[in-house]
Amino acid sequence: MLIGAAIQDGYIASVNEKVTQYLPRLKGSSYDQSSIANLMQMASGVQWNEDYADPKSDVNTASWETIKLYDFLRNKPRNAESGEAFNYNTAETNLAGTLLRSAVGNNLSTYLSEKIWQPFGMESDASWNLTEPGGGEFGGCCINATLRDYGRIGLFALANGRLADGTEVLPPTWMQESTAPSESYDGYGYFWWLYGQGTYAALGIFGQTIYVDHNEDLVIAIHSARPLADDEIDWAWDEALFEAIAGAIRE
Repeated sequence: MLIGAAIQDGYIASVNEKVTQYLPRLKGSSYDQSSIANLMQMASGVQWNEDYADPKSDVNTASWETIKLYDFLRNKPRNAESGEAFNYNTAETNLAGTLLRSAVGNNLSTYLSEKIWQPFGMESDASWNLTEPGGGEFGGCCINATLRDYGRIGLFALANGRLADGTEVLPPTWMQESTAPSESYDGYGYFWWLYGQGTYAALGIFGQTIYVDHNEDLVIAIHSARPLADDEIDWAWDEALFEAIAGAIRE
C-alpha cells in the first residue's frame, strides 16, 4: 500500500518501472529484467529458496543487512522469465522496501506514519524493526503494533485507501489492482494472498493475519506465534475460521 501511496504522490511513475531504475546497485544483475510489479507478485524470476525448515535454504543463510542482502541477491541466477513463475521470496519484500525508501527519499516508518498511521487514526504508536543498527526497516516483516491497529490497517484496505474525509491516499483503483490475480499465480496479488470474490489477506509465517472481505464489510486481525512456520493444516483452520465468521454475519 505504501508503494501505491508513492505512486499517488508522484515518487514512482508506475509498477511497470524496472527495479534497477530505483536500485542502480543491482544493475548488471538478474534484476535488470524485473519490474516493481514482478517484485510485489513474487515473480521476479530470480532464484530463491524460502524453505524455513531447511537450514541451508536462502531464507536461512542470507544476511538481512541491507547492503549484504543487496550483494547476496545481485549474484543470484535467473531461473524463469520475469512475471512467469511464482516463487515466494521474503528477501524481495525487503528489496521492495529499500526501493521505496529510495523513491521517497525517507524512512518507511516516517512515510507510513505520515500517509496512513496518523491520518487514518491509529490508536497506538507502533515500531518497525531495522535490518541492522542505523539500517533501514525490514520490508518483509516486523511492524510491531497492537491487534486493534492491525485491524485498522485492514479497514484502510477495506476503504480502498481513503481517509474518513475522503482523501485518497492510494490511487483510486490501487486496491483493485493489487488484489487482482497475477499471471504467475492466481492466488496472489501485490503482496496479498487472494481468496477470490472480494476477499484477500496479509498472511505471515506463524499465522499473523489481516483478512479483508469486501462483500461482508469484514476485517479479521490475528496475532499468532505458531510452533511451525508453514503448516497446511494451520492454514486450513484459518480459512475455516474466516468462512465461519463471514457465514455468521450473513445469517
